[in-house]
Amino acid sequence: MGIRIAERVALCGYLAILAAIVVNLLLPNIARSESPSRTLPNIIFILADDIGYGDFGCYGATKVKTPHIDQLAREGVRFTDAHATASVCTPTRYSFITGQYAFRNPAGDHILSGEAPLSMDAAKPTVASILKKAGYATGQVGKWHLGLGNNDLDYNREIKPGPLEVGFDYAFFFPATGDRVPCVFVENHKVVGLDPNDPIRVSYLKKVGDEPTGLEHPELLVMKAAEGHNNTIVNGIGRIGFMAGGHKARWTDSDMADTLTRKAVAFIERSKEKPFFLYFATHDIHVPRVPHDRYKGSSGCGVRGDAIQEFDGALATVLDALERLKLAEKTLVIVTSDNGGVLEDGYADGSAASANGHRCNGPLRGFKGSLWEGGHREPFIARWPGHIRPGTTSNALIGIVDMLATFAAVAGVDLPPDAGPDSFNALPAILGSSPKTARESLVLQNYNGNGLALRKGPWKFIPARGPGTNGSMPLLFDLKTDIAEATNLAVQKPIIVAEMREELRKIRQGEKSRP
Repeated sequence: MGIRIAERVALCGYLAILAAIVVNLLLPNIARSESPSRTLPNIIFILADDIGYGDFGCYGATKVKTPHIDQLAREGVRFTDAHATASVCTPTRYSFITGQYAFRNPAGDHILSGEAPLSMDAAKPTVASILKKAGYATGQVGKWHLGLGNNDLDYNREIKPGPLEVGFDYAFFFPATGDRVPCVFVENHKVVGLDPNDPIRVSYLKKVGDEPTGLEHPELLVMKAAEGHNNTIVNGIGRIGFMAGGHKARWTDSDMADTLTRKAVAFIERSKEKPFFLYFATHDIHVPRVPHDRYKGSSGCGVRGDAIQEFDGALATVLDALERLKLAEKTLVIVTSDNGGVLEDGYADGSAASANGHRCNGPLRGFKGSLWEGGHREPFIARWPGHIRPGTTSNALIGIVDMLATFAAVAGVDLPPDAGPDSFNALPAILGSSPKTARESLVLQNYNGNGLALRKGPWKFIPARGPGTNGSMPLLFDLKTDIAEATNLAVQKPIIVAEMREELRKIRQGEKSRP
């Protein structure tokens, strides 16, 4: 009997060893299939609208208060030489989504209307499609302004192609800008709250319907409008373009920030079980600036300052959601803007007169729309607990066009050959693991693809007769000693001018700048 018991014990031991071997053989495969969704960090890219280099406290603002943005900078890295790639909205957003300079594509190199078709090839890789393929839930909330449809846009039917067709799982957006029609939100493929008995009509060429315009009835305006902003009146505000119908679907301007932030947080809550990528493009602080009542008069710098503080409040809500869901340690958060600051932009809202000494672009020359630094140099703050050393500052040269390659690196995936032709991996610069910049040079554009400038090292070159230069001479500035672009060194440095002119020519005529 004792022998039989011993045999049984031996047999059990043998079976246990065999089971362990089988489990060990299977576990690596299980780990390979499950670990990416467990270990990949979340990515939240928050793109403000018309925020200038000097609009945040951590970049020198003293009149406007941005405590949550400043805290984010204390907990992460603040860049001093980051750029929007373009000095207006659509080209910057195009470069972000595609990793391609917008000047290479006439469909996306200028400010689009609310009727424009989708400005990118939906079959090519985008930042969203790359991350989706890597296992991310992908969401877009806020301003789109990259075109919709294929020259057959009808806001009363399914609206596509759009964000979902370029890689986003979910989208809640407004089609163009706050000052352009249609003044409605779209969720995935449909206008939110649209009454089929009150169809939407939109035109940027002629008046549709019988609704009053700002030009015809300026007495109905609650905000005096400049030419071009005096078409169809919505909520007492003249807009660019003409709109009729869709009354139940129209947004309330003062609620836009809350609506978009609520949708952003809802996406985070739904996606918390797997890695997610959220592209949160706010309306603030673009015109028309109509902050919620709780922010009115809060800044002491007029309505523009109030809108900045509303943006800071939206960021606070997103960060609070990450803390509540215990996701802060697992999330890379980036905050920047699509172009430089501007004071009054189509509406006489008193922003210039009430600035109270606040300089929206700090020490920089120029404003939104120009090739001067004030048109495109931006605040850029990144936080990733445990990966980015808190309270650091970087002078690395980076552009929003670099986010596609950077986020691919975060996800640990190699870029396909046809992806991000002008996008460089800036992750080492963001993490502070490399003292060098992510790129040696960067092309910048103004309000369309015709006006370009080149940055290389401390030098900035603008070709002769470039839009916004107000002169026939080429411009060359040493930004290390002259960040205000006050002294043109083109005559004194002809060799550098020639070298930069040739490099800009090669980049412009080539198909890509990334190796």
